Formats: sequence, structure tokens, C-alpha cells
Amino acid sequence: MKLAAIFHRSYISRDNFRFARQAGCTHLVLHLVERVQGLPMRQADEFCFGFTRAQGRMWSYGEIEAIQRMAKEEGLAVEALENLDPSFLCDIMLNGPRKPQQLESLKDLLRSMGRLKIPVLGYDFSLAGVWGRVNGPFARGKAIAPAYLEERLPVQEPLSLGTLHNLVYDPDAPEGTLPAISHEELWQRLAHFLRELTPVAEEEGVRLAAHPDDPPVPVLRQTPRILCDPAGMHRLLDSVPSRSNALRLCVGTVQEMPGVDAYEVVETFSRRGAISYVHCRNVRGKVPHYTEVFIDEGDVDIFRVLRILRDNGFDGAVIPDHTPQMTCGAPWHAGMAHALGYLRAAMAAIEGR
Repeated sequence: MKLAAIFHRSYISRDNFRFARQAGCTHLVLHLVERVQGLPMRQADEFCFGFTRAQGRMWSYGEIEAIQRMAKEEGLAVEALENLDPSFLCDIMLNGPRKPQQLESLKDLLRSMGRLKIPVLGYDFSLAGVWGRVNGPFARGKAIAPAYLEERLPVQEPLSLGTLHNLVYDPDAPEGTLPAISHEELWQRLAHFLRELTPVAEEEGVRLAAHPDDPPVPVLRQTPRILCDPAGMHRLLDSVPSRSNALRLCVGTVQEMPGVDAYEVVETFSRRGAISYVHCRNVRGKVPHYTEVFIDEGDVDIFRVLRILRDNGFDGAVIPDHTPQMTCGAPWHAGMAHALGYLRAAMAAIEGR
């Protein structure tokens, strides 16, 4: 197993890469979606992450190579690009007129990743995203962390046109809301996405890695959720059988699923060889009420998870995708250093180092 850190676009810097290496990481996961906050947008609500700047312009080989080169200079390898800008696949997900062009642009991205030997592209196939998550003093010592508290949610209005996955990708979209679709229709759109992209991913040695729906509820903002339980994850893998059609297994999200044993899920999908890399964070509770907490205090035994992965030959990256923020001058860095240190020690312990 490989220890990796994740950096969003605004955190990609030489200093932060050095921070990751100093914390013991050997690999990086990069989230290149660029969010702009503070702009007045009628589609934005309290859970909106902001406006996405890309406007459909695909990340180029040159800009990815420049980031990869900087990482190499700091002793790190890029393991994955995580999440796609909503403007890259809005018509794929909404069955719009630009779907063929967007699919071709994503194929070009896979070809760039193949040339650069970046082995994983993480994505979400969710319309409403992580809507409803709030921050509060939920972790040990009143550390600020995310939570999903269904009883506190406002009325779930339909998604406004021009928005996907908590981001506004088209602030000039006409007024109105997305038309309702069924779970089966969203499955058909995902299957088409996979049938188009998986052959290119195979040729380039890249794995497409789907994240389960977080929060794992069957409907959110009147849109279907199709990866909110293990059955959906199996259906995704079975729809296009290929090593390049894989999961980005999020331990925290799986633990949040009602009636689901997270250890059984890790066992099943790692034995199947379907896990590309792992989001390793801890939570307390399940839908409809859960809070994220420090990696060493939640409902998940992280050592047990890592042992299952080891026993089934998993050799991918493990990252702390979220962590509570600690009370100090660098809240995010301190929380991430705590999680990385815990994971590094746990991985060494189970591997006998």
C-alpha cells in the first residue's frame, strides 16, 4: 500500500508537496476542479461550493505535466486525478446535445494521463453531489468537521439549471430546474459513459474509479442516487467488466450506509480486485445522522480495514480525504498531518515494518 495526500487546486504548491513528503507520503491525488467563491449567482444556496472556472476547457497535457514534474522534484508520484469538473460532463449526465464532444474530450484526458503514467481517474456520477453537509464542532475537542444531519436540512428543492454536484457550471443558464428522471435512466447514462470511456482507459493503462454517493441516500434534491449501497457498486462493475472500470472506495461513505457492514464491503471489493485507491476517514453514526471525526475515534477500526486490504493483495494508494480541522494557525494542515501520521503508523504496523 502507498500513503498519499490529496490536494485541491488551490492547495497545489511546492510547499504543500513538501508538506506531504515530510508527512511520509510517496504519492499524490490531485483535485483539479477550480472553484471560485463569492460571486453572486442565483443558483447558489448555502451548500454551494461556488462557480467552476473551467467552462468546459479540458485540463491540458501541458498543465498536468507541469504539476507532475513539480511533484517528482519533491519526491512524489501522482497516483490519481480526482473528480471531474461539472462542465466536462454535464451533458453526459443530463443527456444534453454536447454529450459526444464531452466524451471525446474525456478520452483525450485519458490519453494524456496514459502518456504521463497517471494510473487512476476518480469521478462521481451524482447530480446533487454532497448537498446538505454542514460543518460544526463534531470531532474530539470540538474540532470542526463535516456532518449530515437530516433533521436539520432545509426543504430539498430540485436542482437549478446550470448546477451539478454542488457547483454552478453555467451562471447564465435559463431559470428553471432539472427535469425529473428515474434511477434507471441515470443508470443508462452511466453505462453509456463507461462503454465509451473504458476501452480508451484500457488502452492507456488508466482505471476509471467511481466514488459511492455521499451522503448515501437513494434520493437527494429530487434526483436519483445509484451508488448509495453495495448493490449499486456491484452493478457498476458488472455493467462493463474490466480492470479499468473500478471503485474509489470511500471507507467513511460505506460506513454511513444504513445496515451495511463496512468490513464486509472492503473484503468483497478488495478480493474482487476492484478497488483503485481508498479514501480512509472515520465517521460516527449512519444515515440519516452522522458526523465525521478524527481517524482514531470513529465507528471504523482503521487497522482492521488496512489488514483486510493487505490480506487481499491491495497495493494502491490510501488517502485521508477529509479530516477535522485542528485549533491552531494551520487548521487543515494540522488535521491532515494527524491523519497521515496515523495511517503511516498503521500501515507500518500491519506490514511488520
